[in-house]
Amino acid sequence: MKRKNIVILGSTGSIGHSALAVARQFPGKLRVVGLAAGSHADLLIRQMREFKPAYVAIADESKAAVLRAEAPRGTKVLVGSDGANALASLKEADVVLMAIVGGAAIRPLLSAIRAGQTIALANKESIVIGGFLVMAAVRKCGARLVPVDSEQSAIFQCLEGHGM
Repeated sequence: MKRKNIVILGSTGSIGHSALAVARQFPGKLRVVGLAAGSHADLLIRQMREFKPAYVAIADESKAAVLRAEAPRGTKVLVGSDGANALASLKEADVVLMAIVGGAAIRPLLSAIRAGQTIALANKESIVIGGFLVMAAVRKCGARLVPVDSEQSAIFQCLEGHGM
């Protein structure tokens, strides 16, 4: 099986931690190519040292200089909401985990959709806020949206006919 390249948007949150734990257990199957965080630079620095992704992004522009100084060779640091949008649409990504909290996920989610990505969606708010827009974009762009939050995933599995 080909190793899957993953981008984790919201890597410093609980879902991001869980995703990185899985990547840690299966290094031959999963490669982290991008990590994004809001403002937790210290944790993002530890994550990028361990996983050595090609890209990291931090929303808090005041912390970009610290990240750049600490980035491993070959890791490009992106900043602000444009950074998360760029990671969401990386061509080398096989899966984009959308674990950004709240409405801040809408723009990167739409970027991932427009890029035709497979998106593991752990963010309920983006569907509540912009469900019609999001689903119309999914249909238009051919992206795949897979809910991974427990409640969303249970409903998705029932609709898809999978046993639990």
